[in-house]
Amino acid sequence: MALLEVRGLRAAYGQTRVLHGIDFALQESSITALLGANGAGKTTTLRALCAMVRTEGEVRFAGERIDGRATEDIVRMGVAHVPDGRGTFLHLSTEENLRLGAYARRDRQSVESDLERVYGYFPRLRERRRQQAGTLSGGEQQMLAVSRALMLRPRLMLLDEPSFGLAPLVVRELFAILAAINQRERVSLLLVEQNAAMALELASHAYLLETGRVVLSGAADELRRNDAVRRAYLGY
Repeated sequence: MALLEVRGLRAAYGQTRVLHGIDFALQESSITALLGANGAGKTTTLRALCAMVRTEGEVRFAGERIDGRATEDIVRMGVAHVPDGRGTFLHLSTEENLRLGAYARRDRQSVESDLERVYGYFPRLRERRRQQAGTLSGGEQQMLAVSRALMLRPRLMLLDEPSFGLAPLVVRELFAILAAINQRERVSLLLVEQNAAMALELASHAYLLETGRVVLSGAADELRRNDAVRRAYLGY
């Protein structure tokens, strides 16, 4: 069953139109990658799903229309956004950042057990729980951003360039944890990623954006074997 269905999605910043009527879907408990060059509209797509830019078109989440709703309502329905740049509150501690991730929840007693669950995925954050977030390494800040989104107990996580600026070893570790979260928690992931090789390894399905339009879509394995994708994005 499709958890997210997008039809004719258009988005603009002022007079500048960025998305030109894109269609895509994301299945329950799946990992889907959005690929494309800089300026293709990938980040705007994630922002449009969260009502952070002006949009037209239809967006359904778990069968309900969410286009036109407020960002806070979309978050409460179970859509967590891990933005480009991580969005960490640098002057707060690691644990204060994590607790902020649960702000929309009303089940306060289970927040404590979820903190433990998150520390299970990211033990380094437990070690740094009292440390000011701004003093964490880039990799630790990215782990914190993912963990804060997990504290929402989302059904869908939107991840914008999680590998950006990270060392290859840290990227491998982070992607392995994302795969585990998807498998164990059944959280669907929509991944915007410049590292196309890693994204196609992690995802089951992928869409290729060019100048605000979907130009190619299919199983991740198929796109990995596609000559145009291999030449443009995989370095062959």
